[in-house]
Amino acid sequence: MNQTARRMGILSGFLILFSFLAMLFFALRSPGTGGNFFAGLGKGKIGVIEIQGAITDSGPAVERLHKFRQDDSIKGVILRINSPGGEVAPVQEIYEEIVRLKGKKPVVASLGSISASGGYYVAVAADRVFANPGTLTGSIGVIMETINVEGLLHWAKIETKTIKSGKFKDIGSPLRKMTPEEEQYLQKLANGINRQFIQAVAESRKLPPAKVTALADGRVFSGVEAKSLGLVDELGSFRKAVDYLAGKVGITGEPVLVYPSSRFPRWRDLLENQNSSSSRLRLKFDSGW
Repeated sequence: MNQTARRMGILSGFLILFSFLAMLFFALRSPGTGGNFFAGLGKGKIGVIEIQGAITDSGPAVERLHKFRQDDSIKGVILRINSPGGEVAPVQEIYEEIVRLKGKKPVVASLGSISASGGYYVAVAADRVFANPGTLTGSIGVIMETINVEGLLHWAKIETKTIKSGKFKDIGSPLRKMTPEEEQYLQKLANGINRQFIQAVAESRKLPPAKVTALADGRVFSGVEAKSLGLVDELGSFRKAVDYLAGKVGITGEPVLVYPSSRFPRWRDLLENQNSSSSRLRLKFDSGW
């Protein structure tokens, strides 16, 4: 009996040691330090937040921005943006959190293939914006789309009935044509939110509102055009943005790039986006690209 207990104790010890070594292995390969835990010791760290695809949920980005703001070991943050835009409120929430972050430490935006409409809205919150010469950016504006299947339903001899408490309650319904009054109402709403976009760009880029208004017709610009118009600061790659930020915060040598600690952020974001509520009408900062 004592021999069996002794063997079980030895086995338990080996299992504990194995578990410890396994945890240590994964810690050393943590994506938060670029796969090398020791590389982050004693060196300057720069946080990197990737904003990819359509922006439909602000939660993950806001959470990461907040964590980097609270982490004193992070000297500055780079936003790597590849987005054609997204929904109004999530974009504005990310913009607001970036403004909070840059009140404490520098923030630089690096634009990839496309950073248009809502993607550009997010970028202008940064202290400095880098774009590649061929980056597609701009597309300042608001869009709302509806569909009308009334004719198809009539052809199929399908009747519908809507019970509503007010005349605007089913505005944008695909079951009927939009009235001139409804169209005028939605146009006024879109124009009002577009003015918010223009104001954010004008204030962040220190441009006259009249100049931004003239550019806010939905056009996309190349990185070269955007720089000439004052919409971005510099032409250059992600690496150039890293070098700039490292110099600004006084990091000598190669900085450590710290990505969000979650191992599967994009899968989580995808699931959260799939679960987000849908509605008939959505105002969007979307380039359509």
